[in-house]
Amino acid sequence: MAKYDVKDLGLASEGNRRIEWAGNFMPVIALIEQRLKKEQPLKGRRVAACLHVTTETANLMRVLKSAGAEIHLCASNPLSTQDDVAASLVKDYGINVSAICGIDTKGYYRHINAALDLKPEITMDDGADLVNVLHSDRRDLLPQVIGGTEETTTGVIRLRAMAKDKVLQYPIVAVNDSQTKHMFDNRYGTGQSTIDGILRATNFLLAGSTVVIAGYGWCGRGLAMRMKGLGADVIVTEVDSIKAIEAAMDGFRVMPMFKAAPLGDVFVTLTGDINVLRPEHFKRMKPGAIVCNSGHFNVEIDLVGLAKMSKKRRMARNLVEEFTLPSGAKINVLADGRLINLSAAEGHPAMVMDMSFANQLLSCEFIVQNYKKLAKDVFSLPAKLDYHVATLKLKSMGIAIDKLTAEQKKYLSSWKMGT
Repeated sequence: MAKYDVKDLGLASEGNRRIEWAGNFMPVIALIEQRLKKEQPLKGRRVAACLHVTTETANLMRVLKSAGAEIHLCASNPLSTQDDVAASLVKDYGINVSAICGIDTKGYYRHINAALDLKPEITMDDGADLVNVLHSDRRDLLPQVIGGTEETTTGVIRLRAMAKDKVLQYPIVAVNDSQTKHMFDNRYGTGQSTIDGILRATNFLLAGSTVVIAGYGWCGRGLAMRMKGLGADVIVTEVDSIKAIEAAMDGFRVMPMFKAAPLGDVFVTLTGDINVLRPEHFKRMKPGAIVCNSGHFNVEIDLVGLAKMSKKRRMARNLVEEFTLPSGAKINVLADGRLINLSAAEGHPAMVMDMSFANQLLSCEFIVQNYKKLAKDVFSLPAKLDYHVATLKLKSMGIAIDKLTAEQKKYLSSWKMGT
């Protein structure tokens, strides 16, 4: 029997139906599974995974197991866990799971430690919390870890800082840096699912409203594109000059947050940094402003500062906390500042996560094949594997593309052939 700490195994039947539904829209990992199931490249390998416990993640876990891995999954966000999915993974698939929606911070870290009790050889992370605990409180387990993967921009930032300080103790593949991940997942996935979360939490009309987007990385680009398509007036705030120019050239207003604060109806942070929205911004916001975060951690919004400056707070509706300022103006924070697309909605569509998790699968196989020659650093997935994922996606969509002729290949590789 699998080891578990889930809300209710009685929810498994519903979870299994939803896992199967998501699997119908994940043809790329299905194609990869056909090979992995035969070759068993992960046979006997222990994998600790700290990811969002969703229907899409369940299909990743299922394929990992079919490739021979022993897994313990815990949640990378207390509010993103789908309890029926967690139950089904245990009951129907025999996978170790420690995840309960809404669990407190103490329980969150208890679950991470439960996953680490597997004594993993490979880690899979979504935000680097698992890696952090492993490098701080569970260092005795480090010698047997051969490598890991990281799914998010936030996590990659943390891991690169660890590598720079020479404290990272094993190689990690930055799945987030793969083109078929950040281009597809961050832009199209975050762009759609963030709006999905906002609408489910508020039922707010975006057309004609002013939406302030903090950060114009791949996630910010995707959200700005989708918000514009829905008729919103989009303002972008940035600290990177090149990204700011890009936002301006894409047709968005660009300004500092202090200037944008009194203009916005909806504010969304997508930076990966801390305290992007602060008391000096809250003071200038319109009464009734909606504030949310689609970066990995809720530190992007200074919730402590907002609470201190407020004279009253209450739950206005499910997932909407209303903070009343001394002036009487109200600020509405969605989902406690946590990932709005997973806390208030279901996260990215399965078609998006299909490519991200294809990268995860190939990264695990790459680690097993190459860990002995990899330094203790953060690596990108080799380009040929990235292109392989793209090729499989096109195949699943029934799309064919051209191939270079021999003459064209020669031209591109030669310095002698000019005009």
